[in-house]
Amino acid sequence: MTFTETNVERCRGDFPALERTQDGVPLAFLDGPAGSQVPGAVIEAISNYYRTCNANTRGAFVTSRESDALVRSARETVAAFLGAPSWREVSFGANMTTLAFSLSHALARELKPGDEVVITELDHEANRAPWLGMRDTGVVIKEVALLPDGRLDKGDLQSKIGAKTRLVAIGYASNALGTVNDVPLARKLASEVGAWLLVDAVHYAPHFPLDVTDLDPDFLLCSAYKFYGPHVGILYTRPGLLERLRTDKLRTQDEASPYRIEAGTLNHAAIAGVKAAIEYIASWGGAGTLREKLVSAMTAIAKHEHGLAAFYWDNVSRLPGVKARGQGFSSALRAPTVSITIDGVLPSEAAEALGRRGVLVWDGDFYAARAIEVLGLAARGGVLRAGVSMYNTRVEIERLLVGVAELARP
Repeated sequence: MTFTETNVERCRGDFPALERTQDGVPLAFLDGPAGSQVPGAVIEAISNYYRTCNANTRGAFVTSRESDALVRSARETVAAFLGAPSWREVSFGANMTTLAFSLSHALARELKPGDEVVITELDHEANRAPWLGMRDTGVVIKEVALLPDGRLDKGDLQSKIGAKTRLVAIGYASNALGTVNDVPLARKLASEVGAWLLVDAVHYAPHFPLDVTDLDPDFLLCSAYKFYGPHVGILYTRPGLLERLRTDKLRTQDEASPYRIEAGTLNHAAIAGVKAAIEYIASWGGAGTLREKLVSAMTAIAKHEHGLAAFYWDNVSRLPGVKARGQGFSSALRAPTVSITIDGVLPSEAAEALGRRGVLVWDGDFYAARAIEVLGLAARGGVLRAGVSMYNTRVEIERLLVGVAELARP
């Protein structure tokens, strides 16, 4: 069955958490940017692993060999999700942040004092702190400016990338403002000076089809718990590149890609859940290969999410005393994440009030601390953020709007 507006209720039935109520009212899970709910198929895959073959890999017995097969199959499934050429480009870790720090240690060994790394003011701290730490070795960090409308300054991006640039680290989509950045431009500029391009796709991956073959990054990171799976970090590395890096690894670890950046035993049960999450998304696509089904499903899901988020943006922007932050939805390429501020109401107060209504939204900076500082919103506690996932409905958005309207009322 393909994903359409008419079968969202069928989709909702696949997510056990959506059955929860508070004071007799269904919970409205609009907190997806901080982690989505998971379908029953993912829960079953994780529990089935523990029930049947909970064993470490590379053993000479049946359950270990089943774990080997599972992890290999999961890498192949993730490769299809990313549009990667092979499972050998897919590494797993505890989360995106851990993988980014591990990668930063390896890349730092390739740089010398005076080399430059370009980051942005818009990014999540997980795509800033690992690179800012390179300053201790004499690497120069340059930051691309954030404009008041939530976009990166493209002119500043061009001016910051130069002959000394060795790495450009940029987010694909902002988890705070929903901005989708011009990553193809960053790829072009980085290529012109021979720099690596690293893309944080954590907030992009849940909402749009990814294609690393077309995008052509050197590294791309995402997290399965944002697209209906468990907490597992994912790293795509350009073919042949990981073998050239001196990673933090035990001498007993495999030297080859994708293993050489995977420190310690992986969470095999969670990896089973990652595979199941991607297969669940694909189940909403059309006919064809797994990759074709994923692209079809993600395209349809994106249309649904964009419509709901645009409806919220249009209506919340009209409320007196409410300011929607970032860009509007005139462009189709906009993550379905909307952050607002309400005159005279702290974001934390608003989130608590909405929470009492069973409407689950976040307040704060969401680890996009630099962006919130640049926008002058840190002192008042950041923003109030709502995010749309595949299982959200128009009724839930209307409940959110009613709650915000009451908070904004003089």
